[in-house]
Amino acid sequence: MIINQRTASAKEIHLLYAQLPELNARHSLMDIEMRLQHRPHQLIIAEVNGRPVGFIAGYALNADVFHLWLAGVLPGFRRHGVARALLAAQEDWAKARGYHIINVNTRSRFQGMLLFLISNHYLPTRNETQDDEGETQVCFEKKI
Repeated sequence: MIINQRTASAKEIHLLYAQLPELNARHSLMDIEMRLQHRPHQLIIAEVNGRPVGFIAGYALNADVFHLWLAGVLPGFRRHGVARALLAAQEDWAKARGYHIINVNTRSRFQGMLLFLISNHYLPTRNETQDDEGETQVCFEKKI
């Protein structure tokens, strides 16, 4: 499988994000645009045969820390290296711009994501209970 990557718009990210059943499309296009507004950010889409199959979206928290905010791969394209390719591209982009740490948060129920982050050298830094759902959010970071 050949995975191509390109810079994406917030609208493209939102269209793909809305197709991920486990994320329940909690963020509107306006939410995404507002979160990225006035911050350095990078949005990447992965395509297979011209079809968008995955994405990653992140933004700067400060001059040293880049935050991976949203990411996902369509169910039929998981376990084919799409997420790894997106993560590597985002890490390279952040490192080239002088960021020293990448952080990312995920929910404890996403065991695949927890294992993926650990296997890619992200270290858990803290757990937070989410008030809205009573679920634990696990925070990770990696020095780049």
